[in-house]
Amino acid sequence: MPTLIRTAEPVAASAMLGLGVYRPERVVTNEEICQHIDSTDEWIQSRSGIKNRRFAAEGETVIDMSVAAARKALDASGIEADQLDCVIVATLTHTQHTPAAAPRVADRLGSSAAAFDLSAACAGFCHGLALASDMVRGGTAAYVLVVGAERMSQIVDPTDRGTAFIFGDGAGAVVVGRADVAGIGPVAWGSDGSQHDVIAQHPECDLVHEGPKPVLHMEGTAVFRWAAFSMGKVAQEALDLAGVDVENLDAFVPHQANLRIVDMLTKSLNVPEHVPVARDIIDSGNTSAASIPLAMDTMLRNGEAKPGDTALLIGFGAGLSYAGQVVALPAFA
Repeated sequence: MPTLIRTAEPVAASAMLGLGVYRPERVVTNEEICQHIDSTDEWIQSRSGIKNRRFAAEGETVIDMSVAAARKALDASGIEADQLDCVIVATLTHTQHTPAAAPRVADRLGSSAAAFDLSAACAGFCHGLALASDMVRGGTAAYVLVVGAERMSQIVDPTDRGTAFIFGDGAGAVVVGRADVAGIGPVAWGSDGSQHDVIAQHPECDLVHEGPKPVLHMEGTAVFRWAAFSMGKVAQEALDLAGVDVENLDAFVPHQANLRIVDMLTKSLNVPEHVPVARDIIDSGNTSAASIPLAMDTMLRNGEAKPGDTALLIGFGAGLSYAGQVVALPAFA
C-alpha cells in the first residue's frame, strides 16, 4: 500500500483584500510625444483616447514601482509582509532575465515568501490573480501578493508613430487571501500563439551577440480587430463561469489598451448604461500588466465604484494571451 501523503487543507473562497498603486510623478502630454513623431494631440486622442501618460523617472525601475504599490496594498489589506506566502510580479519590462523581479520585491518588503515573475504582457495581472486565487483556495498559501508593474517607456521607440503615443508606466498590487464568500470568480483564459508576431519585441534578444536594443512593435489594425471582436466572448465566458449577469455588474474594468476597444467591448457585452466602465487610459495610457489595478484604483477613488462591488476584469495582449474574471473590488490605500 502506498504511503499516504498529507495535502494542504483547501478553503472555499478567496478575495482581493487590499489594493495599492504607484503612478510616476512625470506626466507626459501628447504634445511632448509629438515632438518625436509626425502626429497631433487631436489625432492621438481620436485614435486612442489618450491625453496623457506617466513615465518613470531616470533610474526608477519595475522593482521600485512594484514595492511602492505593494506597500499600499499591504496597508489596505491589514496584512504584514512577513505573512505573505507568495509574491507574483506580472511584467514584461523587468530588464534582467535572471534574477526575477519578484524575489527582490519580496526582500525589500521584508518577506522571504516564494516569489516569481509572470510574463503574460497586458493579461499578466489577471493571470496572476487567477493563480493567487487557486493557491489560496487550494491551501498552498494564506496570502499572496500580486503585482502588475511596467516601465513601458524603456522598450518603446519614441520615434515609432505606431507605438510611441500608446504606452505609459506604473504599478498596481493586490493582496489575495481567504474569504467567507467568493470574491474572485473562475478565470476564462487562453492564448493564440499563431498571432505571436502582431505584438512583439524586435530584434529578438540575443544573449551571445551584441545588437540593437529590442523595442516593441505592434500591428495596430490586427490587434484592434482581435481585441474588439474576440474579447467580448471571453468576457461573457467569465460572466457565465461566475454565474453573474451583465446587468448585475457594478463596474466593468477592461484592459486599458485603447479607448475605442473599451467602447466596442462595452457595446458587444451590452453593458447597461448604469454600469460604470473604466477609462483610465485617458490619463495613464496603456500600462500593460499594471493597467487593470490602476484602473480599479481610479474608479474607487473617483467614487464610480466602492469596495465590495462586483466587477468584471479582462486583460489581453501580446502572446496573444488573455484572461478575465468576475471579482469583488478590494479596499484601497
